[in-house]
Amino acid sequence: MIFKKYQFLIFKYKHGLCSSATIPGWFILLVVFLLLGVIISNIYLWNFYRENHTVSDLLQRSEETVNTQKTQLISMYHKLTGLEQDLERVRELDGKLRIMLNLDPPKQTAQKNPAGGTQETSFMKFAYHQELFARKMHDFIDQLKVDARMEEVRQQEILIALRKQREILASTPSIWPAQGLVTSEFGYRTSPFTGQREFHQGIDISAPEGTPIYAPANGRVTYTGKDGGYGITLVIDHGRGIKTRYAHLQRHLVYKKDEIFRGQLIGYVGNTGRSTGPHLHYEVRINNIPVDPKRYILN
Repeated sequence: MIFKKYQFLIFKYKHGLCSSATIPGWFILLVVFLLLGVIISNIYLWNFYRENHTVSDLLQRSEETVNTQKTQLISMYHKLTGLEQDLERVRELDGKLRIMLNLDPPKQTAQKNPAGGTQETSFMKFAYHQELFARKMHDFIDQLKVDARMEEVRQQEILIALRKQREILASTPSIWPAQGLVTSEFGYRTSPFTGQREFHQGIDISAPEGTPIYAPANGRVTYTGKDGGYGITLVIDHGRGIKTRYAHLQRHLVYKKDEIFRGQLIGYVGNTGRSTGPHLHYEVRINNIPVDPKRYILN
């Protein structure tokens, strides 16, 4: 068959014989093999295309899953960071209560960052290594659980002390005397009058004239009246060597020897004495030594 020759006659309708062609057998086989090769190649390429398309879909879904996991990890990271900040605020409150109740300060526990670092860049670095990051997150959660249990024990200790010292707590200046903005903190500052460095013995709370002033704790009034640069001044003795001073008042509503209670209205913010604007100068003194009032404020 390969070496034979085949003649093909080509007829045209109504015209009879038009032409003829002689083709060797091997050429016919070659054409057949080529056609089979094309068909097989097309079948193979079609299967390859389908598999590749399937793999592409799987890869795309995997990338979407990875991105979703990254988003969830980032969200978990921020939630845990917020939880750690809440726990830190509880620790600060714990410290203030211990100062007020004369309890020993709590022992500090080692802090762990969920990403193994202290900055957001460190977190993003580990976010791309999810398995490692997930392990660190679990370690961080375990550490938070330990801290929470430790804080619960500390709070129980404080509650026991509070039950024993209710009267002491009631006479400790633990709330803000007035609503406003703190414009000058306790400690060294530049004097607004002389420009020289001086020690500020309290805090200044800026507020409009007539803003109510409330007693931060139980006590007894020991002084009311004008006191030089302090202007109209009020002093309350809370016992145990603790006194509070309120200066630059518009007026006061209580008088010497009056017994007062926490939250009682005692006066109004003013601008009397040596003052650059309406505000309340608020001091806390222990045995006549000024201390930072914020150490005692709980709200």
